[in-house]
Amino acid sequence: MLTNGNIYTGDASAPKASTLGIIGKNIAFVTSDNLLYENCPNTEVIDLKQNTVFPGFSDAHAHLKGIGYREMTLNLQGINSLNETMEAIKAHVLKSKKGEWVIGRGWIEKVWPEKRFPTKRDLDQFSKENPVVIERADGHAVVVNSLALKLAGIDSDTPDPQGGFIEKDDKGDPTGLLVDRASYLVDKLIPKNSKEKDKEAFIKGLNKYASLGWTQIHVPGGDYQDIELLNEIKEEGNLIQRIYFMVSDGEPALKLLEDGPIIDPDHFLTIRSIKMYADGALGSRGAALIEKYHDYEGKGVLIFLESETKPKLEKALIKGIQIGTHAIGDLGNQTVLDWYEEAFKAVSDENRRVISPRWRIEHSQIITPEDQQRFVELEVIPSMQPSHAIGDLHFAVDRLGMERIKNAYAWRDLIDRGLIIAGGSDAPVEIGDPRIEFYAAISRKDLTGYHSEGWNLDQRVTRQEALKMFTLWPAMASFQEDIRGTLEVGKLADISVFDKDLMTIPEEEIMSSKNVLTMIDGKIVYSEL
Repeated sequence: MLTNGNIYTGDASAPKASTLGIIGKNIAFVTSDNLLYENCPNTEVIDLKQNTVFPGFSDAHAHLKGIGYREMTLNLQGINSLNETMEAIKAHVLKSKKGEWVIGRGWIEKVWPEKRFPTKRDLDQFSKENPVVIERADGHAVVVNSLALKLAGIDSDTPDPQGGFIEKDDKGDPTGLLVDRASYLVDKLIPKNSKEKDKEAFIKGLNKYASLGWTQIHVPGGDYQDIELLNEIKEEGNLIQRIYFMVSDGEPALKLLEDGPIIDPDHFLTIRSIKMYADGALGSRGAALIEKYHDYEGKGVLIFLESETKPKLEKALIKGIQIGTHAIGDLGNQTVLDWYEEAFKAVSDENRRVISPRWRIEHSQIITPEDQQRFVELEVIPSMQPSHAIGDLHFAVDRLGMERIKNAYAWRDLIDRGLIIAGGSDAPVEIGDPRIEFYAAISRKDLTGYHSEGWNLDQRVTRQEALKMFTLWPAMASFQEDIRGTLEVGKLADISVFDKDLMTIPEEEIMSSKNVLTMIDGKIVYSEL
């Protein structure tokens, strides 16, 4: 029993309580009677000490293995200049063996005083004997050194692959920047991590997320080896987060379409969704736009192919498989909606395993007003990450201009149209901290309180809506609202406890709060109480 708490239930009929009783893995009662436990002998009682309890937070879009590898490899996140970034990479190169691949992730040029992407020349100064690959925080672009380009056979004559591009200078020489599928030309050369390393990364990611207060992660992409490793971790009793797993497009998707969904009766590892990619990212100018970029002649890239994608969409409806498609640009979102709509028309309700398939668009960042309404008409769920708006505010206006920015990160407009938003973080692209996501959703400012001109603060959400974005709405987006997402009798006992009341404290105090207890299935998986 948890008592003496400030409990937000998420249940509109009884929104507040002070005591929560658990039998096994389920909630037995929720009440404001702190003395009730006196009538329950042999009950373990946890004094919440007036800390604040929420339904277990869910990250509806986070790359669990990547979060673990961020803890294990060269992490370039949070470095505030190109020069400092190069110094960090140089230090890592100097510790590496000759010929060993040096891999890093997390750089983002938006806050650098240099205001430019790194190039191969920056890396070549200290890495002539090691191939170097450093991935932008958004995961949609890499910069490599000359040795890596040479090993991959990339030169001035190399054409852009479908779904990506090789940046070249005025003379036609590659700069080292490879956007979206152009990075595959180098990726295939990088030695693959062992299964043991992957498993270690999963475990590190799970422990990190439990410490932050997350109780569930929607993993947007992976293969069956990942599923096998997560099952091993579960059997060993170490799967301390619930996983809603989307297999990647390609061979994993074909297997899921053939075999059908895997619904875990314990609700710890469910596989019923496919992750597809429509376009790239806004920062690296790979997001597909209807009109050209405000600061660039191109319009971005569409990644998926119509001839390959549409048959999978139709089969997914027949098999009862959810689709979640990455789409950032307005053309990317429009194209996904077009193809979803065609699939819905092609497969009648009688031929669907699930009448309302709850298909999603991951990110849903730039959407014309007309297409926002199509989300409603097609019952498509926008899966969005509030921290993208506070990160991207440093460059998004440059990419889109003042007119199109009105259609970006339109949380308020989408909710007002009657949509739910499955809130996530996109870690390790972003930090993956529920406090940051909650703060971003209600403030639409960066962590210093800054926002740029034209940043549309009217798109902010209320605290009650922000709470739903990370509790009830992700549950709905994963077909689990009957078992989690609120603290109600009979539901799974998944809770997140913070030392401050996120619903009432000034927004500038949110980042000074901390998670003090995480409980899943009625078991404590992290505690500082």
